[in-house]
Amino acid sequence: MRSLLIICAGVLLASSGGVTSTAQAALAADEPDFHEVYDLVRSHLPGVSEAELSRAAIQGLLERFPAQVTVETNVAGADQPAPTDGPLLSHVQVFDGAYGYLRIHRVAAGLAQAVQESYTGLRATNRLKGLVLDLRYAGGRDYRAAAQTADDFIAEARPLLDWGDGLVRSTAKTNAIPPPVAILVNGETAGAAEALAAVLRAAEVGLVIGTPTAGRAQVFQEFSLKTGQRLRVATLFVTLGDGQRLPASGLTPDIRVQIPPADEQKYFADAYRTLRKPSRAPATDAGSEVDSTNPAPRLNEAELVRLKREGLDPLATELRPAPRAVASTRPLVRDPALARALDLLKGLAVVRQSPQAGFRR
Repeated sequence: MRSLLIICAGVLLASSGGVTSTAQAALAADEPDFHEVYDLVRSHLPGVSEAELSRAAIQGLLERFPAQVTVETNVAGADQPAPTDGPLLSHVQVFDGAYGYLRIHRVAAGLAQAVQESYTGLRATNRLKGLVLDLRYAGGRDYRAAAQTADDFIAEARPLLDWGDGLVRSTAKTNAIPPPVAILVNGETAGAAEALAAVLRAAEVGLVIGTPTAGRAQVFQEFSLKTGQRLRVATLFVTLGDGQRLPASGLTPDIRVQIPPADEQKYFADAYRTLRKPSRAPATDAGSEVDSTNPAPRLNEAELVRLKREGLDPLATELRPAPRAVASTRPLVRDPALARALDLLKGLAVVRQSPQAGFRR
């Protein structure tokens, strides 16, 4: 509680322009009393009302803990439940005749069965070599549904997830959805969807591709305010089977694909769409990254086989651009995150065909 008050005091002074960044650092280090600072500012800062100071303090809390503390406004004074609209799975498809695609809209009861049934349907008519699980823009607060869905992909019994109701484990089975799986996430992947992605990665089912998630994989408690609004406070962290907390900063992908948010929404609506004037997003994170404005040449299975035959690593070798004379009637996936996922699955499919190599995360 004391640290929260210090944050409020810092935001109060900073928002009024009465303190420098150096002074803010000293403020945090010395930890002055919030009430003392508040009273002094209220008494001596000209032109600022007590109501403005109170709003600044509240704003400081909400801005400092955006994923853990939120204020929600009721509609017409009625309770507003968590979103439950729309299907559990919003899109099911096969790319290149061998790579399944399941887009999850929300993580809720029944998702595990929907995923299993959809995968079974795809496998019945296609010889699948991999699966893309798209969790971009997916949400939900049902962590039991997240654990049950992850269980679809895990063959052995192992601890999966704990959100305060006791540690949930997977069950040993022979019909688990096999790897490799590419899991797509972005900054709008929230709550139980984040937990699902984290569990699948921890179980070495597949790799997470995209941008860091929202950081809202926590259990929230709601409090009614005098204004009729509701204060949601994260009171419990969600942890993986090994006890590791899901970070409030969000899940960091294994492969970062940098896409401007406005462009990503357009690609999400139409994976084959060509943007005439793509905007460039700055690359700020180290590690594996893709720039959507300058995509690498796309992999095809013939090229992968050639690389393997020549003893080259299909996942690390820089590809030569395809000759312009080679035309294809197959539409090209332009969505950078999805394209990277498909290329990864194709590379793994070729590696797995080698008798000397097995699938490894």
